[in-house]
Amino acid sequence: MADQVQLRAVDIPRGPSVTDLVFEQLYQRVIELDLVPGTKLSELEVSKQMGVSRQPVRDAFYRLSQLGFLLIRPQRATIVTQISEKDVLEARFIRTALEMETVRAASERLTGAQMDELDDLIVQQQAAIDKGDRVLFHSLDDLFHKRICDMSGHDFAWSLIRESKAHMDRVRYLSLSFGAQSALDDHKDIMAALRKQDGDAAAAAMRIHLSRIKSIIGRIRESYGQYFATEET
Repeated sequence: MADQVQLRAVDIPRGPSVTDLVFEQLYQRVIELDLVPGTKLSELEVSKQMGVSRQPVRDAFYRLSQLGFLLIRPQRATIVTQISEKDVLEARFIRTALEMETVRAASERLTGAQMDELDDLIVQQQAAIDKGDRVLFHSLDDLFHKRICDMSGHDFAWSLIRESKAHMDRVRYLSLSFGAQSALDDHKDIMAALRKQDGDAAAAAMRIHLSRIKSIIGRIRESYGQYFATEET
């Protein structure tokens, strides 16, 4: 019998990869409309500006294309896609189904310290509104939803939610110029239900909160029609 091969343990790198870092920056720039629909992107230019090789940029472009944010055209410039109202509403459907269940589960297991943490996020959100900081509010809004997911015992759901909600995020970001306070008030309603450990009320409040995108999208389209794709009805 042959001697057993002796192998050395490999060092597993910790933290995000270069591709992850490139993806996250581009993702945020698309969400926050720094890269508006129709913007042309070049692997070469992005790699130069970010100080990385082209491979992680190519991989990040592919991931963004899978989310529907980029249209990769061989031998032509890659472009930021327009917003699809159909995709936004489909994303809302998926997100609502998942978050109603995670908030219901959270209502049964939240500790006092966890409720205090969520309350503190609400305080921070109000401060962001008072400062007119849409970027910060958007980040805190996401964190509020993510932490509920984490605390529900179903933290794995957030990766599914984040992927599905991507189409909503550009519309949500644009809506913060007039809808941030309404979003925060919804968070307060969700939090009040969680404080009472009322899963049904928390789920109902979450449904109302996430359903607002259906009325918001029309208003956004009136102001930013050039950002939206023309779709068959």
